[in-house]
Amino acid sequence: MAQCLQRDFGLAAAFPARYERPASLDAALRLLDRGPWQLLAGGTDVYPAHVGKPVAAPLLDLTGIAALRGIRRDDRGHWFGATTTWTDVLDADLPPVFDALKRAAREIGGVQIQNRGTLAGNLCNASPAADGTPVWLALDADVVLGSATGERRLPVAGFVLGSRRTALAPGEIVLGLHVPARRGAASRSHFQKLGGRRYLVISVTMVALAVDLDADARIVQAGVAVGSCSARAMRLTSLERRIAGRRLDEVEVLPDDVATLMPIDDLRGSGAYRRDATATLLRRAFAALAS
Repeated sequence: MAQCLQRDFGLAAAFPARYERPASLDAALRLLDRGPWQLLAGGTDVYPAHVGKPVAAPLLDLTGIAALRGIRRDDRGHWFGATTTWTDVLDADLPPVFDALKRAAREIGGVQIQNRGTLAGNLCNASPAADGTPVWLALDADVVLGSATGERRLPVAGFVLGSRRTALAPGEIVLGLHVPARRGAASRSHFQKLGGRRYLVISVTMVALAVDLDADARIVQAGVAVGSCSARAMRLTSLERRIAGRRLDEVEVLPDDVATLMPIDDLRGSGAYRRDATATLLRRAFAALAS
């Protein structure tokens, strides 16, 4: 096929020298152990990055590995496979603590992107504006990595290191994300995003909340995370500590709560505007959970 294209149309340079689609995780890890590959899952980041230029590295397509896709629950929490799509999340029967994840899933591109885009791809792209990352942070999720020598686990904050930078080592792939079992009598979550329009937009700011409540509806534990306001999504740990023991309708969000954010000035808004808007989104999110 490539020879025909080269002879007839001169397009062979657009195709990688090698393409593999292993059917098992072991086969994929063996290939990775032998040299560098461009990993491919949904392709919603890989293909746009190569518009007008060839794919230089050999492609390792992970979509044939059934073990990397799906959502399951056990006594320790919930497991989300790396190649699980955002549509899979929307279709899944999940408890209310994952409402934020579903809300974020609806914000990730259009339906076609949600059908193809994967959880691990969104995380590994390491965009400061990645919609999924603040939610994983608020949920205390761990990233599970695999290689030919074994597995290791990192919190999301230790995996996403900065804009377009992760802790993924050569020879490793993301196997999935694990969200630990919740504490308290009830757990809820919420996600809000601000952009120049309602859908298909890079955010000005976004917030994710996850709270565990006791029998008296007081906060036992809270995760509060913000995206698009620093080089990577951040948790607001001082706010989390301050609201412990309060009811949701008693929570106040103060200017100091967002002082640790480091938003830039760009076409979507100034840093000062982003901080102010983030505080407003947080107040709305707490109010939504309280109601």
